[in-house]
Amino acid sequence: MPVQVSLDALLKERGMSLTELSEKVGLTLANLSILKTGKAKAIRFSTLEALCHVLECQPGDLLRYSSD
Repeated sequence: MPVQVSLDALLKERGMSLTELSEKVGLTLANLSILKTGKAKAIRFSTLEALCHVLECQPGDLLRYSSD
């Protein structure tokens, strides 16, 4: 998939678990896991905004495009 989610790397940098992120963002572990593993087909702007707020990052820190 050309658009990749870097959630795992950001969590490691922040020393945060997926469970902790789930509680702070208000999303289920299952939905965050889908994002983390790259199986998501879409992401809502409200979800992206919440993730950026909690992780103190920009959307480009979470998403990247690869032509491979």
